[in-house]
Amino acid sequence: MTDNNTFGSHKVMFHTFGCKLNFAETASVADMLADKGIIRAQQGDVPDIIVVNTCSVTELADKKCRQTIRTFHRRYPQAAIVVTGCYAQLKSDEVAALPGVAIVAGNDKKLMLMEYIGKWLSSHKPLKEVTPAKDIREFSPSCACGDRTRYFLKVQDGCDYFCSYCTIPFARGRSRSGSIEDIVRQARKVAAEGGKEIVITGVNIGDFGHGREDSFFDLMQALDDVDGIERYRISSIEPNLLTDEMIEWVAGSKRFMPHFHIPLQCGSDAVLKLMRRRYDTDLFRHRVETIRHFIPHAFIGVDLIVGARGETDEEFETSRRFVESLPISRLHVFPYSERPGTRALVDIDHVVSQEEKHRRSHTMIEISERMLSDFSRSFENSIRPVLVEHTVHGDDMYGFTDNYIKVRIPAMSAIANTVVPVKLTDFDGEEMKGEVVS
Repeated sequence: MTDNNTFGSHKVMFHTFGCKLNFAETASVADMLADKGIIRAQQGDVPDIIVVNTCSVTELADKKCRQTIRTFHRRYPQAAIVVTGCYAQLKSDEVAALPGVAIVAGNDKKLMLMEYIGKWLSSHKPLKEVTPAKDIREFSPSCACGDRTRYFLKVQDGCDYFCSYCTIPFARGRSRSGSIEDIVRQARKVAAEGGKEIVITGVNIGDFGHGREDSFFDLMQALDDVDGIERYRISSIEPNLLTDEMIEWVAGSKRFMPHFHIPLQCGSDAVLKLMRRRYDTDLFRHRVETIRHFIPHAFIGVDLIVGARGETDEEFETSRRFVESLPISRLHVFPYSERPGTRALVDIDHVVSQEEKHRRSHTMIEISERMLSDFSRSFENSIRPVLVEHTVHGDDMYGFTDNYIKVRIPAMSAIANTVVPVKLTDFDGEEMKGEVVS
């Protein structure tokens, strides 16, 4: 039997940066702590413990993590701050030196936090010697409930790609994944809890099953047979790992939504080669056009880095023209950030100024806003299924269509966590107004 009051009535606050994978893992840590009687702090509470799950994808991400930790220490000087995640993995000494930090645990120790917090509660001595391993091999599955309609299911972790600009293989380790049997079991548990939608997360989920005979496509097909789950979304998948067969299958799937998120990073083949990406623009265009052929109404989100080393003015214009030629729905634009230890710092000489990165970001964001407006407005006066979320904002509730258009509707608590037909009436820049159809 579990002793659910092992450490008394301590309260914990959580703050998560970065990707959906981090949010899934934070939820798993919260469940572990709750199982030992450490409850989540509510608004107005003074926490005894603060868990900060960090990101380190850019220097700005590192800076935000540092600022947040310092702010927490000033606000709650008696609280023990526990720092985990990619920033803790990559720069553990720097994190340990921040005020108020009692425990530093990298990604390899994240799901062992209960053990370390238990030691701290017993001794009240900092455990900054909890240092991250340099070679992460174990896989720890996790499933998080975001808003009681949407769950985040971690199926894979790590990456073997070693792109020239990226530290993720160092922060997350080599590619590894859970078994299809275990993941299907978690999906069934979500269905039993009343969850309607699962977002499949990982660092490189298309690499699921690496080193085994099964594949991500095998996992997709197994999940599609789980009764009770109405929607699956693929958080992000590399274009070289998204096959035409998968796309055609999603078009006829019972539960996988017409929604794809695909990293491009740059629309110049010369820069893609410098980045050590595993595709070219021809392959990327083929994937997008294949989606549009089989699923014309699909939402296609695309990640884009601007101002990377080697992206000259000419190569940026090549990238801009390529992006504008694609029938996509939205861009997620990131200015390039130099990361210590990456190959780009050694192999690529051309550096883009901060001012030019800002200009290029602005250019691509304007293109993205136009794309999102055109895509969303094309569905005005149509009726689409919307999964309504629980949270009420004033007189409104929100939800997403099958093809990932955010919709605002008049609040009606009876339809929370259900899929209802909604007439889309007007797009206002970020979301669509809607009317529930009786």
